Amino acid sequence: MSAVEDHDAAAARASAGSPATPPGFDPAAVAAEIGRRIGVKVVRNQPLARLTTLRVGGPADLYVVARNAFELRALVRFARSRDIPHVLLGRGSNVVVADAGIRGLVIAVRAEGSRIEGERYLAEAGVPMARAATETSAAGLAGLEFGLAIPGTVGGAVWANAGAHGADVAAVLESATVLTADGREVQLGPSELGLAYRTSRLKVPSGPSDVTPPGRAAAPTEVVLAAAFRLRPDDPAAIRARLDEIRRWRREHQPLGLPSAGSVFRNPPGDAAGRLVEAAGCKGWQVGGARVSERHANFIVTDGRARAADVRRLAERVRAAVEERFGIRLEYEVVFLGDWPADDEPDGPDEGLMDPPPSPLPKRPSEVDR
Repeated sequence: MSAVEDHDAAAARASAGSPATPPGFDPAAVAAEIGRRIGVKVVRNQPLARLTTLRVGGPADLYVVARNAFELRALVRFARSRDIPHVLLGRGSNVVVADAGIRGLVIAVRAEGSRIEGERYLAEAGVPMARAATETSAAGLAGLEFGLAIPGTVGGAVWANAGAHGADVAAVLESATVLTADGREVQLGPSELGLAYRTSRLKVPSGPSDVTPPGRAAAPTEVVLAAAFRLRPDDPAAIRARLDEIRRWRREHQPLGLPSAGSVFRNPPGDAAGRLVEAAGCKGWQVGGARVSERHANFIVTDGRARAADVRRLAERVRAAVEERFGIRLEYEVVFLGDWPADDEPDGPDEGLMDPPPSPLPKRPSEVDR
């Protein structure tokens, strides 16, 4: 099979009005060079919607899968050496890809090696957090149970200091292997990574208004290659019971059967974003094919006709409603990637927006309610 595969028809439909690729960027030539030098298949104009949990978004100029740490290092170094814009994509959660797609190179991280050494769990960046939770529980090691509720990968979890159910990565991370901007591989601990609530020094703004700069992807300056977690022995039955409780809670409180990116907003200090969104009367609000979930107000779900622009417009209007009522401007937990137009608002201020009557003020949630 050729090292380059094309999806021109899908790209033509998805990229109308998309900004031009960066000057001097030749996708065909770059794809051929990647195939020749690194030996991995490159897909041109790869539709990304089906590769994200939200199921929206346009194509990537170039898409390649890194199946081990060697390929991941080689692809990132290749892109950096040629100043090619590039984005790392894990399991496609926590992101909203623009309808115009992403210019440059999208690297899907599928490096999934893992092993247990005593009370340590060592995992490459592409290991799903849910798998990390089940592998460590089977070994009688506690501490990563919350990973069952994280739809992303180890690399993404370190990048965002992901957490749920009263726990987070910072509490169990021993160190992360990071590819620095100058090409070195270093071991960084939680304090050096600057892990804080749903952020780290790795997760820096890549453009104004939570959106990557038009015409370019968000090239990460530091890349997580692997992580080591320090866990503790526990009764496997007790660990399984905690995992079962997490599964039960998610079934009861989250829209698991519908496409979503996960929590849209970060919790503000002392409160929960979902409670504020519901109290502002936004549950059930809809723009196009995107809707604020009736089950959990901090989730936006989509149907088969949704566009990424629907999601962003709805999220902005929800954020405005919360700010108007409570004076709190919610911060995004999701990341908007790709070529977003400078102004994607509809012609009328409320065009396409359908909302039910405001709901009663909900009670303050428990710490696991997001």
